[in-house]
Amino acid sequence: MDRQLISRLAHADHPIAAPLDDDSVRRLLAQGVPRGDARVLDLGCGGGEWLLRALAAHPRLTAEGVDVSEPALAHAREAANRLGVPDRLVLHHQDAARFTSPHRFDLVLCVGSTHAFGGLPAALAAAREHLAPGGRVLVGDGFWEGEPSAEAVEMLGELTDLPATLDRVVADGWTPVGGHVSTRRELDDYEWSWTGSLASWALDHPTDPDSAQALDAATTHREGWLRVYRDAFGFLCLVLRPTSQ
Repeated sequence: MDRQLISRLAHADHPIAAPLDDDSVRRLLAQGVPRGDARVLDLGCGGGEWLLRALAAHPRLTAEGVDVSEPALAHAREAANRLGVPDRLVLHHQDAARFTSPHRFDLVLCVGSTHAFGGLPAALAAAREHLAPGGRVLVGDGFWEGEPSAEAVEMLGELTDLPATLDRVVADGWTPVGGHVSTRRELDDYEWSWTGSLASWALDHPTDPDSAQALDAATTHREGWLRVYRDAFGFLCLVLRPTSQ
Protein backbone atom coordinates (compact mmCIF):
# COMPACT_ATOMS: atom_id res chain seq x y z
CA MET A 1 0.00 0.00 0.00
CA ASP A 2 1.40 3.37 -1.01
CA ARG A 3 2.76 5.39 1.96
CA GLN A 4 1.13 8.55 0.66
CA LEU A 5 -2.26 6.82 0.62
CA ILE A 6 -1.70 5.53 4.16
CA SER A 7 -0.90 9.06 5.32
CA ARG A 8 -3.95 10.54 3.59
CA LEU A 9 -6.29 7.98 5.16
CA ALA A 10 -4.65 8.27 8.58
CA HIS A 11 -5.05 12.07 8.61
CA ALA A 12 -8.68 12.08 7.48
CA ASP A 13 -9.88 13.25 10.90
CA HIS A 14 -6.75 15.20 11.86
CA PRO A 15 -5.79 17.26 8.79
CA ILE A 16 -2.91 18.96 10.59
CA ALA A 17 -0.23 16.28 10.20
CA ALA A 18 1.31 16.97 13.60
CA PRO A 19 0.27 16.61 17.27
CA LEU A 20 -1.34 20.03 17.58
CA ASP A 21 -4.90 21.00 18.37
CA ASP A 22 -6.75 23.80 16.57
CA ASP A 23 -5.99 26.41 19.23
CA SER A 24 -2.28 25.67 19.05
CA VAL A 25 -2.30 25.95 15.26
CA ARG A 26 -4.15 29.27 15.46
CA ARG A 27 -1.72 30.69 18.02
CA LEU A 28 1.35 29.56 16.09
CA LEU A 29 0.05 31.12 12.89
CA ALA A 30 -0.71 34.34 14.77
CA GLN A 31 2.91 34.38 16.00
CA GLY A 32 4.30 33.48 12.59
CA VAL A 33 2.39 35.66 10.13
CA PRO A 34 4.07 39.08 10.38
CA ARG A 35 1.32 41.06 8.65
CA GLY A 36 -1.95 40.61 6.78
CA ASP A 37 -0.47 40.83 3.29
CA ALA A 38 2.34 38.36 3.95
CA ARG A 39 3.66 35.90 1.41
CA VAL A 40 3.80 32.40 2.96
CA LEU A 41 5.58 29.21 1.87
CA ASP A 42 5.04 25.70 3.26
CA LEU A 43 7.84 23.22 2.52
CA GLY A 44 6.19 19.80 2.69
CA CYS A 45 2.66 21.17 2.79
CA GLY A 46 0.76 17.89 2.39
CA GLY A 47 -2.92 18.76 2.04
CA GLY A 48 -2.18 22.44 2.60
CA GLU A 49 -4.00 22.75 5.91
CA TRP A 50 -1.61 25.32 7.43
CA LEU A 51 -1.83 27.47 4.30
CA LEU A 52 -5.59 27.18 4.05
CA ARG A 53 -6.01 28.35 7.64
CA ALA A 54 -3.65 31.26 7.08
CA LEU A 55 -5.49 32.25 3.91
CA ALA A 56 -8.86 32.10 5.68
CA ALA A 57 -7.60 34.33 8.49
CA HIS A 58 -5.92 36.95 6.27
CA PRO A 59 -7.82 38.06 3.14
CA ARG A 60 -4.74 39.72 1.59
CA LEU A 61 -2.27 36.91 2.31
CA THR A 62 -0.84 34.82 -0.57
CA ALA A 63 0.59 31.34 -0.17
CA GLU A 64 2.61 28.65 -1.91
CA GLY A 65 2.97 25.01 -0.98
CA VAL A 66 5.44 22.33 -2.05
CA ASP A 67 4.94 18.57 -1.72
CA VAL A 68 5.80 15.31 -3.47
CA SER A 69 2.26 13.91 -3.10
CA GLU A 70 -0.02 14.82 -5.98
CA PRO A 71 -3.14 13.41 -4.20
CA ALA A 72 -2.39 15.65 -1.20
CA LEU A 73 -1.98 18.68 -3.48
CA ALA A 74 -5.24 17.78 -5.26
CA HIS A 75 -6.95 17.79 -1.86
CA ALA A 76 -5.46 21.23 -1.16
CA ARG A 77 -6.74 22.56 -4.50
CA GLU A 78 -10.24 21.27 -3.81
CA ALA A 79 -10.24 22.79 -0.33
CA ALA A 80 -9.00 26.11 -1.69
CA ASN A 81 -11.85 26.13 -4.20
CA ARG A 82 -14.37 25.46 -1.42
CA LEU A 83 -12.92 28.31 0.63
CA GLY A 84 -12.92 30.64 -2.35
CA VAL A 85 -9.16 31.28 -2.23
CA PRO A 86 -7.72 29.42 -5.27
CA ASP A 87 -6.37 32.66 -6.73
CA ARG A 88 -4.19 33.20 -3.65
CA LEU A 89 -2.69 29.69 -3.46
CA VAL A 90 0.02 28.25 -5.72
CA LEU A 91 1.00 24.59 -5.33
CA HIS A 92 4.19 22.92 -6.57
CA HIS A 93 4.46 19.16 -7.10
CA GLN A 94 8.12 18.54 -6.34
CA ASP A 95 10.69 17.69 -3.70
CA ALA A 96 10.68 20.49 -1.13
CA ALA A 97 14.46 20.19 -0.72
CA ARG A 98 14.92 21.09 -4.40
CA PHE A 99 12.35 23.87 -4.59
CA THR A 100 13.49 27.26 -5.83
CA SER A 101 11.51 30.47 -6.22
CA PRO A 102 12.15 33.84 -7.87
CA HIS A 103 10.90 35.62 -4.75
CA ARG A 104 11.27 35.39 -0.98
CA PHE A 105 8.65 34.76 1.68
CA ASP A 106 7.62 36.49 4.91
CA LEU A 107 6.84 33.18 6.61
CA VAL A 108 8.32 29.78 5.77
CA LEU A 109 6.70 26.73 7.34
CA CYS A 110 8.12 23.25 7.77
CA VAL A 111 6.09 21.42 10.41
CA GLY A 112 6.55 17.66 10.60
CA SER A 113 8.46 17.64 7.31
CA THR A 114 12.07 18.18 8.36
CA HIS A 115 12.81 14.58 7.30
CA ALA A 116 12.46 15.75 3.69
CA PHE A 117 15.69 17.70 4.19
CA GLY A 118 17.52 15.17 6.34
CA GLY A 119 16.68 16.71 9.70
CA LEU A 120 16.09 19.97 11.53
CA PRO A 121 19.38 21.81 10.81
CA ALA A 122 19.14 21.15 7.07
CA ALA A 123 15.46 22.15 7.02
CA LEU A 124 16.29 25.46 8.71
CA ALA A 125 19.13 26.08 6.27
CA ALA A 126 16.71 25.54 3.37
CA ALA A 127 14.08 27.79 4.96
CA ARG A 128 16.65 30.57 5.35
CA GLU A 129 17.23 30.55 1.58
CA HIS A 130 13.56 31.37 1.01
CA LEU A 131 13.17 33.97 3.77
CA ALA A 132 12.59 37.65 3.06
CA PRO A 133 14.22 40.30 5.27
CA GLY A 134 12.31 40.52 8.54
CA GLY A 135 10.67 37.16 7.87
CA ARG A 136 9.99 34.25 10.20
CA VAL A 137 10.20 30.48 10.10
CA LEU A 138 7.65 28.17 11.73
CA VAL A 139 9.22 24.75 12.16
CA GLY A 140 7.97 21.65 13.97
CA ASP A 141 10.03 18.61 14.88
CA GLY A 142 10.34 15.85 17.45
CA PHE A 143 12.56 15.75 20.52
CA TRP A 144 13.19 13.33 23.37
CA GLU A 145 10.96 14.25 26.28
CA GLY A 146 12.15 11.19 28.21
CA GLU A 147 14.98 8.70 27.97
CA PRO A 148 14.51 6.79 24.69
CA SER A 149 15.13 3.10 24.26
CA ALA A 150 17.45 1.87 21.53
CA GLU A 151 14.33 0.73 19.67
CA ALA A 152 12.81 4.21 19.89
CA VAL A 153 15.99 5.78 18.51
CA GLU A 154 16.02 3.25 15.68
CA MET A 155 12.37 4.03 14.93
CA LEU A 156 12.40 7.84 15.15
CA GLY A 157 16.02 8.80 14.60
CA GLU A 158 18.76 10.67 16.43
CA LEU A 159 16.73 13.32 18.23
CA THR A 160 17.95 15.39 21.18
CA ASP A 161 16.23 16.60 24.34
CA LEU A 162 14.45 19.96 24.48
CA PRO A 163 17.34 22.12 25.80
CA ALA A 164 19.80 20.59 23.32
CA THR A 165 17.34 21.12 20.46
CA LEU A 166 17.04 24.81 21.33
CA ASP A 167 20.80 25.10 21.75
CA ARG A 168 21.29 23.69 18.26
CA VAL A 169 18.76 26.10 16.75
CA VAL A 170 20.31 29.12 18.45
CA ALA A 171 23.82 28.03 17.45
CA ASP A 172 22.63 27.93 13.83
CA GLY A 173 21.84 31.64 14.01
CA TRP A 174 18.16 31.69 14.95
CA THR A 175 16.29 33.44 17.76
CA PRO A 176 13.03 31.90 19.00
CA VAL A 177 10.23 34.49 19.18
CA GLY A 178 7.41 32.03 19.87
CA GLY A 179 6.67 28.37 20.13
CA HIS A 180 4.71 25.49 21.56
CA VAL A 181 5.50 22.12 23.14
CA SER A 182 2.71 19.66 22.38
CA THR A 183 0.81 18.51 25.44
CA ARG A 184 0.27 14.87 26.35
CA ARG A 185 -3.32 15.27 25.24
CA GLU A 186 -2.28 16.62 21.84
CA LEU A 187 0.23 13.83 21.37
CA ASP A 188 -2.23 11.11 22.34
CA ASP A 189 -5.12 12.60 20.39
CA TYR A 190 -2.95 12.66 17.28
CA GLU A 191 -1.90 9.02 17.63
CA TRP A 192 -5.43 7.82 18.38
CA SER A 193 -6.70 9.71 15.36
CA TRP A 194 -3.92 8.42 13.08
CA THR A 195 -4.39 4.79 13.99
CA GLY A 196 -8.16 4.99 14.38
CA SER A 197 -8.84 6.69 11.05
CA LEU A 198 -6.73 4.18 9.17
CA ALA A 199 -8.24 1.19 10.98
CA SER A 200 -11.78 2.50 10.45
CA TRP A 201 -11.16 2.84 6.73
CA ALA A 202 -9.91 -0.75 6.59
CA LEU A 203 -12.95 -2.08 8.47
CA ASP A 204 -15.31 0.00 6.31
CA HIS A 205 -13.75 -1.38 3.11
CA PRO A 206 -13.21 -5.10 3.80
CA THR A 207 -13.19 -6.05 0.12
CA ASP A 208 -10.64 -3.43 -0.91
CA PRO A 209 -7.30 -5.04 -1.83
CA ASP A 210 -5.53 -2.59 0.50
CA SER A 211 -7.79 -3.23 3.49
CA ALA A 212 -5.68 -5.87 5.23
CA GLN A 213 -2.47 -3.89 4.77
CA ALA A 214 -4.11 -0.72 6.09
CA LEU A 215 -5.33 -2.53 9.20
CA ASP A 216 -1.89 -4.04 9.73
CA ALA A 217 -0.26 -0.61 9.35
CA ALA A 218 -2.63 0.86 11.94
CA THR A 219 -1.94 -1.99 14.36
CA THR A 220 1.83 -1.79 13.90
CA HIS A 221 1.83 1.97 14.37
CA ARG A 222 -0.29 1.72 17.52
CA GLU A 223 1.99 -0.92 19.01
CA GLY A 224 5.06 1.18 18.28
CA TRP A 225 3.50 4.25 19.84
CA LEU A 226 2.29 2.52 23.00
CA ARG A 227 5.21 0.18 23.60
CA VAL A 228 8.22 1.98 22.12
CA TYR A 229 8.07 5.78 22.08
CA ARG A 230 4.98 7.14 23.87
CA ASP A 231 6.84 7.89 27.11
CA ALA A 232 9.90 9.35 25.39
CA PHE A 233 8.74 11.36 22.39
CA GLY A 234 7.78 15.03 22.40
CA PHE A 235 6.98 17.52 19.66
CA LEU A 236 8.15 21.12 19.48
CA CYS A 237 7.09 23.99 17.22
CA LEU A 238 9.22 27.12 17.08
CA VAL A 239 8.67 30.51 15.52
CA LEU A 240 12.13 31.76 14.60
CA ARG A 241 13.78 34.87 13.28
CA PRO A 242 17.37 35.07 12.02
CA THR A 243 19.60 36.45 14.74
CA SER A 244 21.29 38.60 12.07
CA GLN A 245 20.07 39.38 8.56
